[in-house]
Amino acid sequence: MPDREEMAKNKYLAPIAHRFLNPELWRFTRRSVPRGVALGLFAAFIIPIGQIFLAAFLAWPARANVPLAAAVTFVTNPFTIAFWAVVANRVGNFILRIDAAAVEAAQAAEAAVQRMDSGWRDYVFDVAEVAGVTIVGFVVLSIVSSAMGYLVASGIWRVIVARKVARKRAKRLIREGADLDLGGDAD
Repeated sequence: MPDREEMAKNKYLAPIAHRFLNPELWRFTRRSVPRGVALGLFAAFIIPIGQIFLAAFLAWPARANVPLAAAVTFVTNPFTIAFWAVVANRVGNFILRIDAAAVEAAQAAEAAVQRMDSGWRDYVFDVAEVAGVTIVGFVVLSIVSSAMGYLVASGIWRVIVARKVARKRAKRLIREGADLDLGGDAD
């Protein structure tokens, strides 16, 4: 994952690197962390190449955590893209369910096209259909995963903060109890 200096030296980010070097975008706060997770997931699923740069560009106006947004984009990588493509295709098929009348009309139109010229057109139409369904699936995955990522990151952040507060409170109570014990023995 690129750090602040590497992003500053990148030739594509050079014109606007000063905006990404703002320390506020590199802090882990209760608002910037969920935003970074959401934007990273959105960028990971919306485009297959250049997700880190897209996440960084989106993090700037949203005031999200840049390194976290960049790191979360690795949910889609060369090893997992085939899995996510299958998931996106199934999600797209689920979203784009077509009723039987429309299928019959499409089959009639396809039969007319086959009579005109079969062969490469069938292949092109099949590839376009699968690609379109998969693209719709990736768009749905990007929106749903970013919303879920935001909620999960917010929840985890709250749990972590609640535990820290509870620990501090317990330490304070132990200290106060020890002070009371010491004060009672002196009388």
